[in-house]
Amino acid sequence: MRYGTILSTGRYIPEIEVSNEAFKERMAKVSPDLPGVVDKFAESSGILTRWYAPREWATSDLAVRAAQEAIQRAGIRPEQLDMILLGTDSPDYITPATSVVVQHKLGAVNAGTYDLGCACASFPTGVASACGLIATNPWMKYILVIGAYMMSKLADPNDITSFFYGDGAGAAVIGVSEKPGFVSSTFLADGSYHSYWGIYSGGTFEPASVESVQAGRTQVRLIQRYPPEVNHEGWPKIARGLAEKGGFRFDDVAMVIFTQVRKPSIELVMQTLGMPLSKAHWIMDKWGYMGSACIPVALDDAIQLGKIKSGDLVLLIGSGVGYNQAGVALVMP
Repeated sequence: MRYGTILSTGRYIPEIEVSNEAFKERMAKVSPDLPGVVDKFAESSGILTRWYAPREWATSDLAVRAAQEAIQRAGIRPEQLDMILLGTDSPDYITPATSVVVQHKLGAVNAGTYDLGCACASFPTGVASACGLIATNPWMKYILVIGAYMMSKLADPNDITSFFYGDGAGAAVIGVSEKPGFVSSTFLADGSYHSYWGIYSGGTFEPASVESVQAGRTQVRLIQRYPPEVNHEGWPKIARGLAEKGGFRFDDVAMVIFTQVRKPSIELVMQTLGMPLSKAHWIMDKWGYMGSACIPVALDDAIQLGKIKSGDLVLLIGSGVGYNQAGVALVMP
């Protein structure tokens, strides 16, 4: 049997910090009431700061830097990659795919590519997809999975919800193992929420126009708040699906990494699952919410801190606008 397994991880956090205090100063210029809203957002999310890339950068620039670290740690060269899967909902362009830009910038001349458009569910979806490709294609040896996010550049800087957006990227090299590796995956979606949060002008639904640009519809907008049950009920359902399909108990799990948008949600879901909070890891306090990048960045951070070790069973559970939810269970090599 051929199994996909994570050989290495990497991350990139840009250098321009925008603390909550700096963000409050910006919002105070928009309305004297907004600094108080920032404080409420901070309390409900656990986000204390966020980091921006230079405004002349694109999402691919973040992705390449995280990929280079993961490739170097795997001890391989870019030209040894067979595939690159990139998840983002802040792409360089509507078309072509951002993954082909990354392939070019990396010099991964032998790799095929495709983009994953599952927002924050993209990384677990990508890892599961990569493991499936490894298992069914004997010629494949190395697949690079990336989650990258630069939504801050697509947001209105005067919009209070831009509080959440931090830039960053995380990556993993998936290779071949004779033992799992990949254990199980599960997926959920509910497209009735597609109109709640997104960028609604610039595609075929409404091509960009002078009027749509002036009205701000080519920027990301929260139109209607998601009910908290989406994650508070969806994440446990994903976790239970992984356990059922993978034949393991939650006692066997060493670490769970969720989408990094609200620390209280992580606390609540871990309690619902009957798991100690010490088996979860979060990063939103120091890096903000990084959308498609938050799960791989959190995974890399937990590994580098020694919280995840060889032989550990790890669950990655993502939840993104649309909505998409995805989970993957893996044993670390």
